[in-house]
Amino acid sequence: MKIATSIDIVKVRQQETSEARLIVDSGQHVPFMGLIQINRLMIQVEKGIILAPDELIEFADFLRSNRMIQNFFEKNKFQAPLLSKYGQALPNFLTVEDNIYEKIQKNQVADSASKNLRRFRQKLKEVEAEIEVKLQKFLRNSSNQTVIQERLIVQKEGRLTVPIKSSFKNKIDGAVIDQSRNGQTVFVELQMVNRLNEQIENLKYQIEAEEYQVLAELTGSLSEQAVSIKNSIDAITMMDLIFARAKYGREYDGITPRVNKDEQINIIKGRHPFLGKKAVPLNFNLGKDYRGLVITGANAGGKTVVLKTVGLLTLMMMFGLQIPADSESELAVFDDIFVDMGDQQNLDNALSTFSGHMQNIASILRKVNRNTLILLDEIGSGTEPNEGAGLAIAIMESLYQKGGLLVATTHYGEIKNFAKQHEDFMPALMKFDQKTLTPKYQLQIGQSGDSQALWIARKMKMSKALIQTASKYIDTKNYATKKTIFSHQEGLENDKLTSNEVQYQRGDRVQLTFNGKTGLVFEDDGQSRVQVYVDRNIQSIIRRRIKLVNSATELYPNGYDLDQLFSDFHERKEIRDLERGSKIAQKKLDQAARERRNKKGNL
Repeated sequence: MKIATSIDIVKVRQQETSEARLIVDSGQHVPFMGLIQINRLMIQVEKGIILAPDELIEFADFLRSNRMIQNFFEKNKFQAPLLSKYGQALPNFLTVEDNIYEKIQKNQVADSASKNLRRFRQKLKEVEAEIEVKLQKFLRNSSNQTVIQERLIVQKEGRLTVPIKSSFKNKIDGAVIDQSRNGQTVFVELQMVNRLNEQIENLKYQIEAEEYQVLAELTGSLSEQAVSIKNSIDAITMMDLIFARAKYGREYDGITPRVNKDEQINIIKGRHPFLGKKAVPLNFNLGKDYRGLVITGANAGGKTVVLKTVGLLTLMMMFGLQIPADSESELAVFDDIFVDMGDQQNLDNALSTFSGHMQNIASILRKVNRNTLILLDEIGSGTEPNEGAGLAIAIMESLYQKGGLLVATTHYGEIKNFAKQHEDFMPALMKFDQKTLTPKYQLQIGQSGDSQALWIARKMKMSKALIQTASKYIDTKNYATKKTIFSHQEGLENDKLTSNEVQYQRGDRVQLTFNGKTGLVFEDDGQSRVQVYVDRNIQSIIRRRIKLVNSATELYPNGYDLDQLFSDFHERKEIRDLERGSKIAQKKLDQAARERRNKKGNL
């Protein structure tokens, strides 16, 4: 079922739902029967598939519901005249229905379905009784007790047998049909009943063929009525949908709104159906005194919910649903409803959020005309504000000139001013409680407001000076643009020692506070970091992360060569420098070689 754009169809749908709602509210239930499986069964009939007995009964239940629905609406014709007319138009399948119920009983073909079937089944009972007598006589015979495993008559593979001990199977006049799992028992068809068993088997084949013939005839009678039955299925399915609409409307106390084709919307105390009865009701009008509405207000203040509520209630009305609003509410039947809302970003097509919105709006601009409703959320956002506002106003003008009815939300002041100045636009705002800093979710048409950014910033404990500066910038645009001179690395760690920080000496034993390891101070130049020899490497460590364990004066005598403490490090450093091709390291090595040669020459 599609959305209707014809006001006549919408009015009919609303009347259907209204009448169904009266019946639902009265506690009555329409006797829909067999509707769940009927489409599947109808497809089988059309394909020539013979229906099983239980399927035929389900089909007959559906056919019977046609008469029951007719009678039901006849009783309710005064409160539901339109639905009663639908009920009276349903076809009557009494002959087909009675034929199925007569020939299918207890989910199987009845004996009375055909003369041959009754005769075959009666003969089957007689033959089975004759076999029973013969086998019971065999089981009671005292001379047979040594060979009998149990005094039972057992059916195996469709034939009546007796259980015989395996060791005696060759002493019995008959054929082994089956044996037990452990092999100790065999099931023997006695020769005396062999002919009777074959007769039973033939009778069963005849019964099965006769039953198939009955099922085929009954299925064929349905196939002959296929067109009428399909029309009935469509009609009853439509009725089921109408009552589903009525039951849904009852859940949120829906009403039947007035409808028009004059592009006029007047929602009184409307609610979004998903928000429940506790939602703040919406009063909204558009199309009579102005054709464009621009809504402003705080973030999370309900602007988008207004758009969704207006769009959803309109679509519900055009579908035939009742709406959660006051009974005096009136909605317009539109030819099209266009919406641009949410994040239009598309990574697959390399579309940014703004590009996605523009792509959608460009499509709307190509299709919009008179008798269309356009809902635009945060129009122009996602790009440079001045350009976004200018583009948004141009888009709104174009949509207006094409004859569309427009509702837009925004934070841009330029768009608010446009709505104030345009003769056929109206500003509106979402109310905001500045004392509690919470939205009221109430739409106030005829006024515009800001986004309450400063109020929210103040609530979030931002400094008064910062908020005052922001307010000044909003009013004057006179920004502070002078350069500020900062000291070297100001704002980072202070490079200079404070009065309470230690000046370390080479050889001091220190502990690293972040991992507990100890090391020796290699160099302290009074800056924020100290060079420490730890794990046979020199590491640059933040001063605050080391503490003195023993000073060098406590550890070593006067005149001690402290460089020896770091000899391994110096040697490894020189080797690494040579390996990476350091010219300085190579010069040191060459100089050391010359000095050694000079010493040898002097000797």
